[in-house]
Amino acid sequence: METNLIIEGLKFMALGMGTVFIFLIILIAVMNAMSTIIHKFFPEPQANIETHQTGTKDNKKIIAAISAAITHHREG
Repeated sequence: METNLIIEGLKFMALGMGTVFIFLIILIAVMNAMSTIIHKFFPEPQANIETHQTGTKDNKKIIAAISAAITHHREG
């Protein structure tokens, strides 16, 4: 009973690579399903476009926060 080690090695390689490939396909499918479910039950809130275009109050808060962060970074 003679076994060809190269053929046996190729079989094991194909089995291992096939197993990893199937696992990755299942992982991608499950991640897509989770994403769909999460977006269905927890949608992202839509920002009010008019507030951001006309309101300067939000812009002043953003500028103040950025300025404070830069000042803190330079000090520390």
